[in-house]
Formats: sequence, C-alpha cells, structure tokens
Amino acid sequence: MSEKRLKSWGNNRAGQLGDGTWTDFRTTATTVLGLTNAEVVKIAAGGAGGHNGHGLALLTDRTVQSWGANGSGQLSDGSVFSHNAPGQVVNLSNATDIAAGGKHSLALLADRTVVAWGHNNYGQLGNGSTMDSSVPVRVEGLNKVTAIAAGLHHSLALREDGSVWAWGHNINGQLGDGTSASRNMASRVSDLTGVTLIAAGGNHNLALVGGPGSDGVVMAWGHNSAGQLGDDSTTHRFTPVKTRDTWSGEVSRIAAGCNHSLAVTGTDNTLHAWGQNTSGQLGDGTTDQRDTPVPVAGLTGVQLVAGGREHTVVLLGDNTVRSWGGNGSGQLGDGTTTDSCVPVTTLTALTGIDKIAAAIGGDFGLAN
Repeated sequence: MSEKRLKSWGNNRAGQLGDGTWTDFRTTATTVLGLTNAEVVKIAAGGAGGHNGHGLALLTDRTVQSWGANGSGQLSDGSVFSHNAPGQVVNLSNATDIAAGGKHSLALLADRTVVAWGHNNYGQLGNGSTMDSSVPVRVEGLNKVTAIAAGLHHSLALREDGSVWAWGHNINGQLGDGTSASRNMASRVSDLTGVTLIAAGGNHNLALVGGPGSDGVVMAWGHNSAGQLGDDSTTHRFTPVKTRDTWSGEVSRIAAGCNHSLAVTGTDNTLHAWGQNTSGQLGDGTTDQRDTPVPVAGLTGVQLVAGGREHTVVLLGDNTVRSWGGNGSGQLGDGTTTDSCVPVTTLTALTGIDKIAAAIGGDFGLAN
C-alpha cells in the first residue's frame, strides 16, 4: 500500500471508498484510485445513513473530484448514478475549500462566494429553491466567506466579519435564528460575533468565538437530545448557547459528528468529547451519554479531529491515525468490526498525512 495515495476505509456499498470496487466494506485502509498526496489539497466525507456516503477531494488546480453515492446529484458528474472511483465535478473551478453533507456538497470559491449541489429538499443548497441540482449553483446573497461546513441537511458559512450564516433544515434550531423554519437562502445566526472556527454536526453546530490563540469559548446550537451542545442539558437550542468549558487552556480545533461534539484543548492538545456515546464514540472508556465535555482516555498530541455517524477519527503528532466508536462496517480501520470505546490504531505512521475526514452521516473515513 503506497504511502503517497489517498486512503479510505469502512462502508463501501455506494462506492464511497473510491477504490474501484463495490465490496461491502473494508476493515483496513484501501487506496482511492488516481489521487496522490501531492495533488490533494483538502478532503471531505459525506453521507446520510450508514450505507450511503460520498467523498470529495480538492486538487491543487482548484478543481474538485467526487465519488460514491449520487442519487441526489451530490457528485455533480452529470448523472445520478453512484461511482466507485473519483471523477471531476462539472462546471467548477477556482475552488479553495470543500464540505460534504448528508446528500449535498459545498465549495468555497476564490472570490469568497459559495456554490452547492445535490439534495435540496430543505433548501440546503441556498439558491432560493428546494429542487435538487446535479451541477453547482450559487448560494444567494453570500460573500466574503472564509470557511464552510455541511450538516446532514443544512449548511454553514463563516464570513470575514466573524458572523455565521446558515441555511437548510431547521426543525431543531440548527440554523440558529430563533425559529424552526427551514430556509432556502442564507440567514445570519443570532447573537454570534467574533467567530473564528465553525463545525456542523448532523443537526447541530459548533462555533469558536475568539481563539485559537486566545481564550475562546465554544458556542453550540440545534439538536441536543444526546447532550451534543454540551450545556449540561438535553434541550434543543434555537440560538447559540455556551458549551461548558470543563477543560483548561485554549481551544485550537472543533469538530462535530452526527450527534456528538469534539474540541482540541490546551498546550498538550488534549481532546474533549460530549454527546451521544452509544457506540463509544466519545472515547472515554464508557458508553455513557455526556451532556458536558469529558477528556478522551489517554490521548494527547491531537493535530486533527473528525466526527462520523457514531465514530471519531484523529491524527496525532506522530503521524498515526486513531479511531474509536461504532465499527460495524470497519469504519475504525483496525482490521475488525468490533466497536471500541477507547482509541485504536487505524493507520500506523506514514509520512505526509495532514488531512483526515469522517462522514457525519456515514460509516467511512479518509486520510491523506
């Protein structure tokens, strides 16, 4: 297995591993066809339901490759058929960032506007309609964007002024505008300024206000039945609330799985997790739900973190990839299908790994 290729593991029933096969799942890493480390700038993994997933890769030439499930046009390759190997997203150039939702995809362009494609039943494409699109369409009324994120059926954008904008499904308040009305155009998240990082979970969101590099606080809103907002409750929140900061030191990264949340904190890059834990996705050695953040057992030196449907993936400073949580489709990549409530090794040290991704609504992962 070459160390200079994009890796994937886990569920593959929609071809989301991109290795040219329809094998049900892989319990160890396989190679995504045709994409080398040198040409891949960013990766993203999406999916809605364990067997449904798609992958995205942003290349150095600012084009985007896609593969996997395509029933709603989320691959934007001119068809609605799934593909088990990467192909180029049509009508898209000058991309600088990507995000993958349940069945839709986003790209940030060099002019700092956003385009979207795929499923649009709740307006998650942000173009003023609820019709699916198999080609990228412009998110209306949104500019000066610096970061994007995608949930199961909603989308987020961070603007250069530190404001956050959201669109799509909103039954649990995931748009943060104080209502439960879905929106097909971007609206501003209420009472939120000075944001530096954003993350979208299945039906909830996180934002870091201030930091990294300062005493920032984590804000959260949306679905909260599993405690994924971390405010010591299970009450859905229709505007942002402060996550209880049980850690010491600054927050440097945030991430969200389908129903759990994650933050990298302190000078030793400790990982804290909270929310749903039925499969051990919090990594604290239990399967107990946590309504406030708890440290992941014995894990420091976390460089990157990604949350999946019921699992978590991290990249450590020694260039190893670790995972924990649900593993019925091999999404932990440790050669088994056994769930783990503590970290297990997915990939041993490989030079050049600096990107990881996990599908918030799916059971597969990527590393490059």
